[in-house]
Amino acid sequence: MIDVLVVAAHPDDEVLGCGGTIARLADEGRRVHIAILGEGITSRADARAQADAEAVRRLHADARAVGELLGAAGVSLFSLPDNRFDTVPLLDVVKIVERLIAEHRPATVYTHSAGDLNVDHGVVHRAVLTATRPTGQVCVREVYAFEVASSTEWAFGQFGGFRPSVFVNIAESLERKCAAMARYESEARAFPHPRSAEALRASAQRWGSVAGVPAAEAFELMRSIR
Repeated sequence: MIDVLVVAAHPDDEVLGCGGTIARLADEGRRVHIAILGEGITSRADARAQADAEAVRRLHADARAVGELLGAAGVSLFSLPDNRFDTVPLLDVVKIVERLIAEHRPATVYTHSAGDLNVDHGVVHRAVLTATRPTGQVCVREVYAFEVASSTEWAFGQFGGFRPSVFVNIAESLERKCAAMARYESEARAFPHPRSAEALRASAQRWGSVAGVPAAEAFELMRSIR
């Protein structure tokens, strides 16, 4: 049985949002499954049909390698159209998440914040909240939302903002998070880009200073049932 399910829109979102937490949970013996709903990078072509299929294949190979590096029990990859989730009926996205929950029976789910600039992140956030609604049969007891560098902060609070109240000490796993991001060669960037290693370390140190630890990842608690 999986303890924790991470539902992300794109390859690299799982690292940016909670890579340090995934590694820490895995080190503690928790079983974490990562689900990435979008194919990634096809929006960089003029048309989806013109996207480089080999580049997509490499990106998905990177996602599997990253899951292994972080200690995840497994990685599921789906093929929703990159930066076009708003063209997919929300129910179809919800059904994917519902199937993941039925298969893995997680107690805890991590996913995107509603306040992100990227349209795909907002769709995933709503789909997860819908799929985990507390009907009495759902196994999920806790739902957390994470921030994603170069999406959450670039919305400048226009969609509600990111208001964390839960912090995970990742002092021992921060460098694995940075190494995992570096594995995504097509997605990592040089400083001062938010997806640079320097910026990721600075963000972790900043949240750590808020929580009184050397480095942390921050989360919005969407729901907790005790």
